[in-house]
Amino acid sequence: MVGVDGSPSSQAALQWAAAQAARTGADVEAVIAWEYPALAAGFGWAPTAMVTSSQYREYAEKVVADAISKVTGPGSSVRFSTRVGEGDAAQMLLDAAAGAELLVVGSRGHGTFAGAVLGSVSQRCTHHAPCPVVVVRGHQPGQAGAVITA
Repeated sequence: MVGVDGSPSSQAALQWAAAQAARTGADVEAVIAWEYPALAAGFGWAPTAMVTSSQYREYAEKVVADAISKVTGPGSSVRFSTRVGEGDAAQMLLDAAAGAELLVVGSRGHGTFAGAVLGSVSQRCTHHAPCPVVVVRGHQPGQAGAVITA
């Protein structure tokens, strides 16, 4: 199970998960969540969005499909499936991880000490996942990537 959101750190997580799956003979389920913005519903003086709920879903499906196509090469033995859903990203990953052997997430760590802290989704997953969690930090220019396991 791997969380994908189109960010460089989630791409690194997907690559790590694919490499691990190739070594162990496992399958990879790439999970992406999207939320319909509160302002998009139109209330009070806020205008109604020009983008529909189904368009958000289509975009999420494209993001996860593009991410998978970047990590699969010719002759890849890894089987991928996808799960696209509306809702909180961390909760969707936690729900999807029920019964999973491993949950892999990227970490953008947007806190004050961005290089040292986990992002909110990865932190929530490491604290509440029903299975082992691997957090993959995306490669930054001039920095080596890091893998954190919990």
